[in-house]
Amino acid sequence: MTIYQKILQLFENQEDFTVKEIVYRLENSKQMVHIALNRLLDEGKVEKFGRVPNTFYRLKKQAEYKEHNLDIEPDLLKWLDKEFILVTESGKIIHGIEAFELWCSQRKLPVKKTLLEYKLTKEKYNIYYKRDGIIDGMEKMQNTKGYDYISLDKLFYIDFYAIERFGKTPLGTLIHYGKQGQNKYLMKLMVKEIKDKIHAVLQKYNVEAVCFIPPTIRREVQIMKYLQQHLDISLPVVGVKKISGIIPIPQKSLSKLEERISNAQKTFLITETRKFKTIALIDDAVGSGATLNEIAKKIKDRKLAEEIVGIAITGSFKSFDVITDV
Repeated sequence: MTIYQKILQLFENQEDFTVKEIVYRLENSKQMVHIALNRLLDEGKVEKFGRVPNTFYRLKKQAEYKEHNLDIEPDLLKWLDKEFILVTESGKIIHGIEAFELWCSQRKLPVKKTLLEYKLTKEKYNIYYKRDGIIDGMEKMQNTKGYDYISLDKLFYIDFYAIERFGKTPLGTLIHYGKQGQNKYLMKLMVKEIKDKIHAVLQKYNVEAVCFIPPTIRREVQIMKYLQQHLDISLPVVGVKKISGIIPIPQKSLSKLEERISNAQKTFLITETRKFKTIALIDDAVGSGATLNEIAKKIKDRKLAEEIVGIAITGSFKSFDVITDV
């Protein structure tokens, strides 16, 4: 019996193993065990969890690694690899047909039919993307009832946070789990997707300084701090502080636009004194736009900039859609 077969036999009696446990049980070298495990990973028969030195392997259920005999065109599968990702309940990130099959199985939906519907749904949203692949959010903001003034001159999204029926976009997924889980790996993937587009906006509108919107909730790993460190923007950073009372109130907890506007008016403090022609405000997700708009007003009231460009990684689709889980 080969090591490959022996490892599969081990999993019949125990749910998960570390490499050290397998080496001990089989009395084989660590190198040979790794070779067999890598083959099992490539075949989709086991999953790897955790990080060195606390990693372990678990056998996949039969339904999770079934063959993809769905007669789907290669070009569509290639497209899906970029357009659909999923974070499983065990914390693994998967993409493409594997992710879509799991999503469909959880909802008892036929894969091929639903995939074609997903493609058509995504195509409906293409009209909202500019030629450079980003979304102009100013019209949405201007059509939102409740604003007495709009201080932003421009507002762009790299992508929508979620779309109808199918939920979070790939960027929406990375932001949600990256932020909530304080996961630097997901943040790294996100930066890879957005970096060039953000730099293109900064260059196109001759931005002279940037402001990264400070967070409300304290976290060990802050997504906005990570963006500031890894987007490699060689421009001055405008000073803005987030202040709060005894109980910090994040924007996502407020369901009414007037509450969000009031919160932004009272809790953001501009500490900058330098003047620039154009400043870009960068945020992770924009629902109402109240935060960006109020910070833009405070900057203009101090005559620190003539033009303010808002850039969000993701934004809401509806005229006013509160993004509550980011």
